[in-house]
Amino acid sequence: MRKTVVAGQFYPSDPKELEAMISKQLAKADVGALGSCKAFVAPHAGYTYSGSVAGYTYAALQQAHAISKFNTFVVIGPNHTGYGSPVAVSLEDWDTPLGTVKNDRELSETIASMPDISADEIAHSLEHSVEVQLPFIQKAIGQVNCVFICMGDQSYQSSLALTNAIIGAAKMRKRGVTVIASSDFNHYESADVAKKKDIPAIESLFNLDAETFHEKILKSADSACGYGPITVAALFARRMGAKTGTLLKYANSGDVTNDYERVVAYASIVFS
Repeated sequence: MRKTVVAGQFYPSDPKELEAMISKQLAKADVGALGSCKAFVAPHAGYTYSGSVAGYTYAALQQAHAISKFNTFVVIGPNHTGYGSPVAVSLEDWDTPLGTVKNDRELSETIASMPDISADEIAHSLEHSVEVQLPFIQKAIGQVNCVFICMGDQSYQSSLALTNAIIGAAKMRKRGVTVIASSDFNHYESADVAKKKDIPAIESLFNLDAETFHEKILKSADSACGYGPITVAALFARRMGAKTGTLLKYANSGDVTNDYERVVAYASIVFS
């Protein structure tokens, strides 16, 4: 069992308080009629700062799941700690204040058996980027099966290899899967600078151009921390028949702190 690491820090450790916070954020997110989305992007900062943006992603996920009835949710986050394998798949169930999130062990093991991907718990041991998505999934959908992946290697080739592994494994194991990419956007510059870096890259996702998105992030020195997982989500969505990416919400930490000179930016994006 992978125990919680950031409960009480990034989000409330009290189950009732946590449920109430997420319910409020979901209720405030007006996403309209999106149809059958194939993949999603959500932020992973503390809920006080990014939870309202994440609410849009998970309101859209609720809608998509009602249509598609996904078997397994593949949650991919960046590796902030530097520990573990370059692309690490957990084989454990994960604990949260809202209960246990079950690992789709068969699918996880199949993905981990692919080239350049490993079964590894060390990469996940202190990493928050996957964990903070799970209470939202639990509250939005209920009891689910997940695959938990941490990307230290966020190169385009690594993203392409992981996409192929997920699609190949899902086909082999007869799973209907969706991908949730965990990422914040530009860090610790002014809100204006963040927007100038983030939005052109995000616009590349509107036509699911994952390669251009990846290139723009690197070229502009955008410090979006989960650009690899986002690249996987866009590549996966295109392969699953998605035609467009939609930016549901873009905001930054200054909207909470009123300090717009040094912000972290957040985006909710869906691919349908």
